[in-house]
Amino acid sequence: MRVRALSSTLATAVLTMGLTAAASPAHAARPGPFLDRLNTVSTVGSTVAGNGDVNPYGVFTIRESTGDLRRGNVLVSNFNDAANLQGLGTTLVQITPDGATTTFATIDPAHLPGPCPGGVGLTTALTVLPGGWVVVGSLPTADGTSATAQAGCLLVLDKHGTVRETIAGDGINGPWDLTAVSAGERSELFVTNVLNGTVAGGGAEVDQGTVLRITLCTEGDQPPRRLATTEIGSGFPERTDPAALVVGPTGVGLGRDGTLFVADTALSRITAIPNALNRRDSAGIGRVVSSGGGLNGPLGLALAPGGDILTVNGGDGNIVETTPAGRQVAVKRINNEGTPPGAGALFGLAVDPDGDAVHFVNDADNALDVLH
Repeated sequence: MRVRALSSTLATAVLTMGLTAAASPAHAARPGPFLDRLNTVSTVGSTVAGNGDVNPYGVFTIRESTGDLRRGNVLVSNFNDAANLQGLGTTLVQITPDGATTTFATIDPAHLPGPCPGGVGLTTALTVLPGGWVVVGSLPTADGTSATAQAGCLLVLDKHGTVRETIAGDGINGPWDLTAVSAGERSELFVTNVLNGTVAGGGAEVDQGTVLRITLCTEGDQPPRRLATTEIGSGFPERTDPAALVVGPTGVGLGRDGTLFVADTALSRITAIPNALNRRDSAGIGRVVSSGGGLNGPLGLALAPGGDILTVNGGDGNIVETTPAGRQVAVKRINNEGTPPGAGALFGLAVDPDGDAVHFVNDADNALDVLH
C-alpha cells in the first residue's frame, strides 16, 4: 500500500496539542540553549540483558504505566548478542531511575507471528504507542557482518513484552531509527531505512537511503494495523562499514510545524523534510539545516523542549544542539571512552518527559547514562 495522507483532524491534533510522542516534551521554551542547563553525566544502570546481549542502541523514556511498562523507566534495545556479533541482539531491557535493570522481552526469531526477513537484530528504531504497544526495528545478520544483513522488519510487542505482529515489506529495508506521533486510534511512524543497495555496494556509498511514513490504526486490544506506507524521503547516502555494520540516515524528530528532521550520518548533516505528516511524495533528502561544524557522524536525534535539535555523534563523544534555522548553539562532551574520545560510544538518546535531562546509551560500557 502506498500514499495515504494523514487526516486533517489528526494533523491538527498533533500540531495544536503537541502529541509528538518521541519529540519534544510539552514545556515552554526557555532562553538560551537547552544543553547549557545540563552539566552532569551520571550512569543510570547496565543495559546488558539476562541472556548477555550487549551494544545498546534504541532509547525510549516511558510516559505511561501500563502492563509491565512503568512511567519514568527507560526502555533500551540491544543490537549485539552475547558474543558481541552485530545484528543478532534480541532483547529489550527496562531500567528504573535507580538503576535496576530487567529484561522486558527476549524475542525468538524462530517463533514470530509474521515475516521478518533475516531474523532479529534490534536497532535504534524504538517507540511505545498508546496502549503500551512497543515498536522496535530489526536489521538482522547471520554472522554479525554486513554481507549477511537482510531487510528485517518492525516488531510490535504488547505491554507485557510478547511479540504480537511484524510489519515487513513495502519499503521497509533495514529500519534503523524511528519516531512516532499518535492521536486517538491513529499513529504515524517515521522510519529511516539503510539497506537499499548498501550490501550490494560492498562498502561503496550509494544514495538510496529512505524515510517512510507508516500509518497505523489501533482497535481495542488488537495490535496496530498498517493502513498505508508513504515514502517521504529518499536519496540519503549510505554504505556498509566493518565497524558500524552500516552507515546511513539514522535519527528522526518531528517538529511542531510538521517538519521532520533527519540525521544524515554519512555526510555529517541534519536535513529537514517539510509537511511530513501530509505529503504524498518524496522530498528527497529535504532541506539541509546544518552541516559540519560540531556535527561528526550524527546518529540519534531528539528534540529539546524549546524545539532545538539534539544529536549525538558517532565520530566523537559529543552531543550537539542545533536550532531549526541551522545554527549550532551548543556542543557538549558526554563520553570520553575510546580513541578518539567518545568515538563509537553514542547512539540512541531521549529527552526525559519532564524536559530536564537527556538519557543516552553508552555503547563502550553497555550502560544507560543521563545528562542532567
